[in-house]
Amino acid sequence: MPPNDPSGNSDVHSRATSWLKPAQVEEMRDACLSGRFPTYLQDRNEAIVALLYDAGLRASELVGLDVENLDLDDGTIYLTTELQKGNPPPATLALDRETVRLLQRYLRDRWKDSEAVFPSRSSPRLSTRSLERLVKAIAIEAEVQPQLASGGTGEPEDITPHTLRHSVAYRIVQTEGGRLEDVQLRLRHATLQTTDEIYSHLVPR
Repeated sequence: MPPNDPSGNSDVHSRATSWLKPAQVEEMRDACLSGRFPTYLQDRNEAIVALLYDAGLRASELVGLDVENLDLDDGTIYLTTELQKGNPPPATLALDRETVRLLQRYLRDRWKDSEAVFPSRSSPRLSTRSLERLVKAIAIEAEVQPQLASGGTGEPEDITPHTLRHSVAYRIVQTEGGRLEDVQLRLRHATLQTTDEIYSHLVPR
């Protein structure tokens, strides 16, 4: 995928080209609860958006999550080596209280019991392709336009799960006043050089 692709749906070490601001992610969460989506899927969809934006998970990591990877009493998720890209050491990520609340509500009331945290209507586990279609549909419903590194905004249909991963980096450095080292830890890059290559242009000058 070329570096100028506004979707940002790649983990190659090219500069992040698009992201969402925190308020736009909130608009996506609100859109999950609209009549556009079946009532029984609304909590699932909102939990997906919240978890992608909180933990910075890749699409494959999110769909690969099993319920046993969650410790909501402790407010954490556990990512095995097999779940992650590049076979890094296992990682335990602390979750925001709101994300924990949404996951607890969703798992308590979900319509289908499955080993996977996020099943689909037709199978016991959501596929990465289905996740990509879902995130795009939510973005279109919310009418959110991603911010582009080149200036201006993109289109809702350009938004992918990886756009939300890039948005985590934007939030950390622009809203929370964090450093690239903080982004590296959250997104689990093997080296700070990788983080710098992808996100250094997000750091306020």
